[in-house]
Amino acid sequence: MDPTLLLVLAIAAAVAVVAVLLIRRRERAEAEAASPVESQFAVSTEGEKICPKCGMGNMWTDRNCISCRAPLKG
Repeated sequence: MDPTLLLVLAIAAAVAVVAVLLIRRRERAEAEAASPVESQFAVSTEGEKICPKCGMGNMWTDRNCISCRAPLKG
């Protein structure tokens, strides 16, 4: 093959790789800026006590936070 043709093909391949990398970077940035992905598992917070100190969700029967051991109201 002609060396000039090989050089042109190599440059075209390099440009394509850079373009793909830039597109993926932009897609990742847009995905991170979007709302968080919903979990596939159902989560109920009904009846939970939220710790006033650390914000951890606790069972309604707990008297102390499971994370920081602060006393819970109620």
